[in-house]
Amino acid sequence: MRDYSEYTEYIVERTKELLGIDSPSGYTREVSGYLMDLYRGLGYEPELTVKGGVVVKIADGECSGADGCGKADPAAGAIMLEAHVDTLGAMVAEVSSTGRLHLTPVGGMNANNAEAENCRVITRGGKVYTGTFQLKNASIHVNDNYNEVKRSYGEMEVLLDEIVRSKEDVLALGIMPGDFVCFEPRTVVTESGFIKSRFLDDKLSTGILLGFAKYLKDEGIRPARTIYQHITVFEEVGHGGCASIPADVTEVLSVDMGCVGDGLGCDECQVSICAKDSRGPYHYDVVSGLIDAAKRAEADFAVDVYPHYGSDADAALTAGYDVRHGLIGPGVYASHGYERSHKKGVENTFKLLKAYLA
Repeated sequence: MRDYSEYTEYIVERTKELLGIDSPSGYTREVSGYLMDLYRGLGYEPELTVKGGVVVKIADGECSGADGCGKADPAAGAIMLEAHVDTLGAMVAEVSSTGRLHLTPVGGMNANNAEAENCRVITRGGKVYTGTFQLKNASIHVNDNYNEVKRSYGEMEVLLDEIVRSKEDVLALGIMPGDFVCFEPRTVVTESGFIKSRFLDDKLSTGILLGFAKYLKDEGIRPARTIYQHITVFEEVGHGGCASIPADVTEVLSVDMGCVGDGLGCDECQVSICAKDSRGPYHYDVVSGLIDAAKRAEADFAVDVYPHYGSDADAALTAGYDVRHGLIGPGVYASHGYERSHKKGVENTFKLLKAYLA
């Protein structure tokens, strides 16, 4: 059996590059530009959506919904693979009288998961300032209630790495409410194959889709189905997949993070196939087809039910699209915190995509 490890390494390198670009929901222009350039370099013709996402056709199949094939057999219609490149983050809500920044979260960024994290504040004028997100009165030798205080946005603040002692000092830097705050990802790839970083959700799966696009181009493969990829930029706030689905698409497959935790079967080395999330069950035929493909590919997989989850595929159905939907992804532990996956999870997700589509 052929070794496809070159694509795993390609995926990991692209993921590292993506993780190095700040892109909380609403501040994604730079990362979208990176994707547009990368797809063009692979020989594709990507399009930038009005919302700022990237859509690209990576395979022109023999049959699609536009000419009636999809209506007769949805499995023969075009498929859209979706991943998202927007991440969690925060925004300046208030500048305090002492020159500290009070934040409001962007997406599900938990304050307790970001305590003592380095961050960047990006002003509307394009300046970037660094700081640290800390508990108020963060010196344990001074604060009698340090251990008892709940880590919440009301109890935490950003200390700028600037000599500022008042609200006026901060405003003079050009910082104001509405400025984005981006947290340090701290990306590490270990010799044993673990990939550790904030925001693997969902830059790791975006890297997997890039690797799959490269694979089709390198190998000259023409799948039976037309395949689009949509890298969305508002998934973390719920409406990334609500638009920009081509008319011939009969199936939407989100490639996002696979949940790892108590009560679930998946680990970081596997590909997860989601049967149901908090929005309801995924399409029966799609889930069954993914399971069959994983078995054919001898991919290490788990089928799980996610208790607290929603995907771009869910968003597409909520927006009224008449499509079948599914969700897969490499296992990721500590979701929305300092996340961890493994190269084997990447490999198994890649195997599943190949068997299901190519």
